Amino acid sequence: MRPAARRKLRHWTDVPIWFMVSRMAPMPETLAEPAAEALPALPGQRLQRGVARALRSMGFACVEEMVLATGLRVDVMALGPKGEFWVVECKSGRADFRADRKWQGYLDYCDRFFWAVDADFPADLLPGDSGLIIADAYDAEILRMGPETPLAGARRKAMLQGFARHAALRLQALRDPAAALG
Repeated sequence: MRPAARRKLRHWTDVPIWFMVSRMAPMPETLAEPAAEALPALPGQRLQRGVARALRSMGFACVEEMVLATGLRVDVMALGPKGEFWVVECKSGRADFRADRKWQGYLDYCDRFFWAVDADFPADLLPGDSGLIIADAYDAEILRMGPETPLAGARRKAMLQGFARHAALRLQALRDPAAALG
């Protein structure tokens, strides 16, 4: 009997996923099976976590603490299933909101802008012409959709490349923390 002919691979996507997964190094035990769920220490980080979980259930991919071209750092940048970008600014309290003077600089880098606060936050302090999300460490709910202001094509392309690079570098740092330091 003649052995099955080997198929020539033209692109890495032609490799079966089972082959790639079987060749990966095993995941560290802390990532594969966490013993206990550890919550982030800071209130703003807990809001970020809940927002990212809720947006993920809506088909969005999220990265936290993404730095824009202007040098401003976004709490949550979400890329939607249709290529839309949402920015979510998480505020843990009244003082945190009043101290924030940079949020309007985010508007040029997203299709929709949202505030994420906890249930005890006085929502009447927030501008009415932006989105509102009520969140905790486990989930979030959109109470008010932010107005849509579509990005220009060139800005969208640059944002998409920046998002992909940021996400890839985060994954690489998780996989090989020593390489991220160099």
